[in-house]
Amino acid sequence: MSEDLWSPHAPIDTELTAPQSLAGTVTLIIPTFNEAGNIRELLRRLGDALPDHLPCAVLFVDDSTDDTPAVIQKAAADHPFPVAVLHREVAEGGLGGAVVEGVKRADTDWIVVMDADLQHPPHLVPELVGEGERTGADLVVASRYISGGSRAGLAGSYRIAVSRGATWLTKGLFPRALRGISDPMSGFFAMRRSAVTAEALRPLGYKILLELAVRCRPAEVAEIPFVFQDRYSGASKSTAREGMRFLAHLAALRSATRPARMIGFGLIGLSGFVPNLAALWLLTHAGMHYLPAEIVANQAGVLWNFLLIEALLFRDRRRHRHGADRAGRFALLANADLLLRIPLIAVFVATLGMAVLPATALALVTTFVLRFAATEALVYLPRKARKAFKAGRHAKS
Repeated sequence: MSEDLWSPHAPIDTELTAPQSLAGTVTLIIPTFNEAGNIRELLRRLGDALPDHLPCAVLFVDDSTDDTPAVIQKAAADHPFPVAVLHREVAEGGLGGAVVEGVKRADTDWIVVMDADLQHPPHLVPELVGEGERTGADLVVASRYISGGSRAGLAGSYRIAVSRGATWLTKGLFPRALRGISDPMSGFFAMRRSAVTAEALRPLGYKILLELAVRCRPAEVAEIPFVFQDRYSGASKSTAREGMRFLAHLAALRSATRPARMIGFGLIGLSGFVPNLAALWLLTHAGMHYLPAEIVANQAGVLWNFLLIEALLFRDRRRHRHGADRAGRFALLANADLLLRIPLIAVFVATLGMAVLPATALALVTTFVLRFAATEALVYLPRKARKAFKAGRHAKS
């Protein structure tokens, strides 16, 4: 990306390269998706809000299908601060992914993230950075849920309930990571560039603050109150689909550690008994002998488990193998579990003298641990990681 990207008359940029250094200033990252009606008013209010002593460059990271990039380009000429647009042909990671692309290109002391719809008041941008400088915080969040804040701009009781419920859910799932953050659903915040490792961020949807707080764990957090405004133009991007992406994002964050993945793996495995037993009932009532019915019904549970594990535990590792390859390996391991369990029970009973029930329980635990380790290593572990693992084993031998 050339230095012209940061000039007030910058052309629309579609390359993913780095901008010139802006160390010591602020990069304002604004993700956009079809926000053409908001751009001029947003830039006008930013022009009124940004003081001369706070040099700021504005970077729009755009996933629009309308003329938003052209509107940004035209409006940039009317403002003294640098305005640029990075248009992405593929909206990977949603609005959160757009923010990460902006973070990768920022080379400033501070980054401020806000929406383009003017529900985040532009006049608070200097206050966010100022609060960080005064307190030494790495992250400063504009919160609707502290004294002086308000969620007034949320349209209707349904959206208010969803927002509040999502806040309670996230704070319950991540009590440590979100300590000191009253509004983890906020999309309006400032962060020190030095506190962010962009490569560690894997957002899914638009809740980038949650992703940042959980994966980067900023040492010091501060908050300022803000009143959530009415949207200036256009329609909300909150949909049922975004809600599902949010839940998938929560699952991915919660299962980021191996112990958490193992617990999730076990819970999903338990849930697989429901489709397994339902299929067994249908097959036997249709006249199939119970032994082949057991084998066929087990595949219903395997498929159920595979779909949930793909969506909730290993979503970010699916690209390492083709889908059919992953499904085949998973099914093979799941069915091998049955073949291994019976001999193990026999060994525990005959060799160790265990009773049948304790032997069965121990075999279930043993095969579960082995199946989790095998699934992670043989189905979802990246090829580079597998090679490194093998190299380490050879080095020790």
